[in-house]
Amino acid sequence: MASIKYEQLMAAIPGGNVDPLDPVDVVREKMHAIHPNSASPGTVVESADLDGIDAKWIYTSENADSDRIVMHVHGGAFVSTIIDHYLDYGEHLSRHMEAKVVCFQWTWADEAPYPQAMLDTMTAYRALLAQGIHADRIVLVGDSCGGGIALSAIAALRDAGDPLPAGLVGLTPWLDAEQTGDAAINPRGNDPFVTAAWIRARYKDYAGPNGDLKDPGISPFHTKLAGLPPMYMSVGQIDTTSDDSTRLALRASKEGVSVVVDVAAEMVHGFVGLCGAFPEATEAMQRAAHWVKQRVK
Repeated sequence: MASIKYEQLMAAIPGGNVDPLDPVDVVREKMHAIHPNSASPGTVVESADLDGIDAKWIYTSENADSDRIVMHVHGGAFVSTIIDHYLDYGEHLSRHMEAKVVCFQWTWADEAPYPQAMLDTMTAYRALLAQGIHADRIVLVGDSCGGGIALSAIAALRDAGDPLPAGLVGLTPWLDAEQTGDAAINPRGNDPFVTAAWIRARYKDYAGPNGDLKDPGISPFHTKLAGLPPMYMSVGQIDTTSDDSTRLALRASKEGVSVVVDVAAEMVHGFVGLCGAFPEATEAMQRAAHWVKQRVK
């Protein structure tokens, strides 16, 4: 059974957050209202520029000298949220992964649809390399839509011949624009943060009016996986996107790529981002962190 703290938090979340008919400005307003914008006292937050991309370094004091780098590709349904909404998230990533975290601002889809967010991610990653950070010291962590953006960017970097990071962690990542997995078609419970119809609508925002939802860059569920670094996917059983990851892992095994999928019973979309609020989220973060620390020692 889920913890009491989890049940209490889910009961306190208001409904109506994920109407697929909402225009982008309403989606943004609702998303910003449910995202925090602070970190604990003592957590270091430093502004940075990654070749023209706004970014912030976020790390706890004990990880100030760490050379393990987590590049956080944040979520936001392709059309919302800013770096300051992820300061708490970055703090937890830093603490548990014993790393310095850099979070950057990709371009919202209504300002420039695909491939801009993916290109921003590639630019930010290449800027880290240009600063002398070795690729094998970097792990990309993408949450929600950021998980899909991260996977698409890594595939594009592979195709361009760039040095690849040590791994990719997807935290309830969006990978399938059409939401064709069983968890999307046959919901396993009530999720206050997403529905399959809402995700499909947001992918249409990202693709733009002429975009192809089967394009591997938009929907990395369809991307070629051979040659990519190891991946770790953390999903919730109730999350409608969970089978994006489970199906990807099955295909990855045929293409010679390691994908570990951690399915947390009874959990909803984005639950790992609530690390510290209830034990299931903290434990899932710890498991992901263990994988990262094994990849980048």
